[in-house]
Amino acid sequence: MSGTSTFQSRPVALHQAEQRGAVSGIPIGKYLIDRLMQYGVGDVFGVPGDYVYQFYDLLDESPINVISCTREDTAGYAADAYARMKGIGAVCVTYCAGGLSVCNAIAEAYAEKSPVVLISGSPGVGERFNNPLLHHRVKDFDTQSEVFRRLCVADTVLTDSYTAFREIDRVLEAVERYRRPGYIELPRDMVAMVPEGSYTPSTTESRSDPDALREAVAEASRRISEARRPVIIAGVEIHRFGLQDKLVAIAEDAGIPITATMLGKSVVGEQHPLFAGIYEGAMGRDEVTTLVEQSDCVIILGAFMSDINLGIFTADLNPTRCIYATSEALRISHHHFHGVLFRDFVEGLVAARLHAMPQTLPPRQGFTEDRYEVRSEEPIRVRRLIARLNESLDASTVVVADVGDALYASSDLAIRRQTEFISPAYYSSMGFSVPAALGINVARPDLRPIVLVGDGAFQMTGTELSTALRLKFSPIVIVLDNQGYGSERIFHDGEHACNEIRPWQYAKLPELIGGGRGYEVHTEGDFDHALREARDDPKTLALIHVHLAENDCSRALQRLATKMASRV
Repeated sequence: MSGTSTFQSRPVALHQAEQRGAVSGIPIGKYLIDRLMQYGVGDVFGVPGDYVYQFYDLLDESPINVISCTREDTAGYAADAYARMKGIGAVCVTYCAGGLSVCNAIAEAYAEKSPVVLISGSPGVGERFNNPLLHHRVKDFDTQSEVFRRLCVADTVLTDSYTAFREIDRVLEAVERYRRPGYIELPRDMVAMVPEGSYTPSTTESRSDPDALREAVAEASRRISEARRPVIIAGVEIHRFGLQDKLVAIAEDAGIPITATMLGKSVVGEQHPLFAGIYEGAMGRDEVTTLVEQSDCVIILGAFMSDINLGIFTADLNPTRCIYATSEALRISHHHFHGVLFRDFVEGLVAARLHAMPQTLPPRQGFTEDRYEVRSEEPIRVRRLIARLNESLDASTVVVADVGDALYASSDLAIRRQTEFISPAYYSSMGFSVPAALGINVARPDLRPIVLVGDGAFQMTGTELSTALRLKFSPIVIVLDNQGYGSERIFHDGEHACNEIRPWQYAKLPELIGGGRGYEVHTEGDFDHALREARDDPKTLALIHVHLAENDCSRALQRLATKMASRV
């Protein structure tokens, strides 16, 4: 234990966790595919190109399903969403023109801890002699790999057949351990290269320092048992590390109310009697904010204290009253613990069988309000749209929210089961949702995505509906059309042309792509009809064009704007 202000927990011991038989006579490309499948990759998204054709040929011959997308960045978003649902994802593109196009998607996956393997073809090692100006090249041959070194937890360029297998294993192991993207560059003349000799794959596993773990769990248990109003803030790492059931066990043993961050929304089913709501500073409901900020012991598990999670830093959390645990840090009040793995700490709290004083939870959003009744002729508004959508959610749906008021409004949705809400709620890159729905459909064909996306974000990546239609998927896409970047208008006062966009006839897009059904929505009655019809036809892609007033926005965005206006 120490009093340092910054730290990063590190593994204190490594041991060989798994040993496989020696392999030999296998081409590098084939070994990479075999290892991807062993890690659980069943599908690869991407856009082919000449520097990666040889590897695509191997993929086509393998059991892995290849999904060709309309653009590289959307392939990256799809792989990201797939990874959030399945535990690991992969995207495969060509060199630079393809690789640099997927940068933003990989950056988002890194920021939000989504384990995506990026595989890029590149010019052959033998082609690089005398420094030729080959197409797609930018500056140097290693420009692309240098970029992704900054965006990934591990990276490699497979230019040496003697180390290729070991390098593949190193990157894949890091992706799994840290739940962040990894980069593997495969020169095209190395795909069929067979390394000499044999290689024995192995993996390693981190272990906590037992003394530090024991002390951390003991101190946390004592503080929780002595607290009068403990509360949990659950974050996205609860999902990334598969600890949802552990979280519920901790809360149920001690009767501790659970809140979640926006990025961690749905890590616990929001019908659970201990779920109190989303904590997001000024954007959140007052009763949830009060519950958290007046707590004398805030247990923050797997949550990153980002500006979005904290309502653009309008939250008020006293570190002295916090237990803060993530994969990167463990702090109890001002005591810092090193060498304690996040999973081990959470499991230690479960084993401790915590006890806490009983509390009264605030009313649960979406379950205690009067039943929604349609006002057929009333113009549709965001708040009423969310209330109606809430009624249609069930265990067969997963909500995908894009950036802007689609995200803010979604905080009032009540997700029925664990991990049925996906959004870029930290990195906040517009255009995530439509390609993410594709990734979800591939990962979980038993779930139907309902996409909430603003008109601005849809115009960025809505072309991926074409891929969804080709693969016979049927998401319900709700385009919130307020004629521009609505959330920007809130924070960027006055008339600004940069916030306006060209209106599209979104409901006619199914005609353009040759399938699906479009709906025009102006009133509550229109929306009720469109949503009912779309839900009753599970095999047809639906695009619901919702016409909103320019000044209409969600309650969460209104709360944030009011709070920010008093501070800025």
